[in-house]
Amino acid sequence: MAEVVFYEKPGCAGNARQKKLLEEAGHRLIVRDLLSTVWTDQTLRPFFGARPVAEWFNRSAPAVKSGAVDPDALGEDEALALLLADPLLIRRPLMRVGDQSVCGFDADMVDDWIGLARRPAGDIEGCPKPGMAPCPVPLRG
Repeated sequence: MAEVVFYEKPGCAGNARQKKLLEEAGHRLIVRDLLSTVWTDQTLRPFFGARPVAEWFNRSAPAVKSGAVDPDALGEDEALALLLADPLLIRRPLMRVGDQSVCGFDADMVDDWIGLARRPAGDIEGCPKPGMAPCPVPLRG
């Protein structure tokens, strides 16, 4: 099975469900805090591959939900600068296996990429319950 470097937002219920799926499949997780990692354009950009810029963003981030940030209106350089300045904007999780990096958790893609013991029904990226309060934002010091 794979060794997966898994960048999460601590306390996020969605990330907890994703990690459980990976562990059930026998993968070894190296869990890292997405928010406290010091990112550069060279370390962050590979996770997005050929995805359109709008798919780099966490649509549940407060700045996106409020309309302060419109992922559909951004170019690559501007988007990357915003993501580096505010990691809450980054679509999660970020995962790396060997030299391959991805963002987000599409169960079909992950299963095809490294294998899952089971493919869950429904959206595995969003909050587990509709109307659920946002995941806690850890204090950074």
